[in-house]
Amino acid sequence: MPAHLQDTVKLNNGVHIPWFGLGVWKVKEGDEVVLSVKNAIRHGYRSIDTAAAYQNEEGVGQGIAEALQENNLKREELFITTKVWNADQGYESTLQALETSLTKLGLDYVDLYLIHWPVKGKYKETWKALEQLYKDGKAKAIGVCNFHVHHLEDLAEGSEITPALNQVELHPYLTQQELREYCAKKGIQIEAWSPLAQGKIVEDKTIQAIGDKYGKSAAQVVLRWDLQHGIVTIPKSVREERIVANADIFDFELTAEDVAAIDALNQDERTGPDPDNFNF
Repeated sequence: MPAHLQDTVKLNNGVHIPWFGLGVWKVKEGDEVVLSVKNAIRHGYRSIDTAAAYQNEEGVGQGIAEALQENNLKREELFITTKVWNADQGYESTLQALETSLTKLGLDYVDLYLIHWPVKGKYKETWKALEQLYKDGKAKAIGVCNFHVHHLEDLAEGSEITPALNQVELHPYLTQQELREYCAKKGIQIEAWSPLAQGKIVEDKTIQAIGDKYGKSAAQVVLRWDLQHGIVTIPKSVREERIVANADIFDFELTAEDVAAIDALNQDERTGPDPDNFNF
């Protein structure tokens, strides 16, 4: 069980990823994302998750560069994730997409490169490109996002490398139990995007009541629930006080009863698209 914001979990290729990071989906390019990244790193975060599709990689890169200097950190002390967008999937186009992302981020490599969505007829070819990027050292680990079990099984046919991680929508209303069990068997780390169901979860009475017991917010309870389930989590915020509060979850532990009560809230309810039915 992680005891500190900078604690890590070992992926199936030996690379260590922090249990907790900052997501920057919908964080505006420019000052907003630069400041978010700098605030997070200054307050002890070491993992930043972006994507080509977020259109804020340049700002993330600027935030990283300034934070490294201001906090006297080395590049290798950070864990940076980005993702290949659907329109860039395919072999050559994926190789080029990472070059573009690296240029924008101002980095020589990323720690984790992910396929953003399982684009039918494309993702296996895209995976071949990720395997090459991994061998070339441009990505220290490779993985996928939004892959169901059947996508992972299909990908396994004819590929050399098992994804290190599967980043999926996951929160108490969408607990992804079957997928989590499958990934655990295959050694694929689960990471939660939208861990707070885009804010819906903080209104939940069960979660609020559990928070009251510990003097914690509903958001803190859910993020703690992620960690106790062995789920890497990347909540997004642009407000410094929220960035700090989100990470203030290492001084309490949910009981088995608390965890079970939160598990029981599952409704298989998505805030984002279903990976079997998206049109972008």
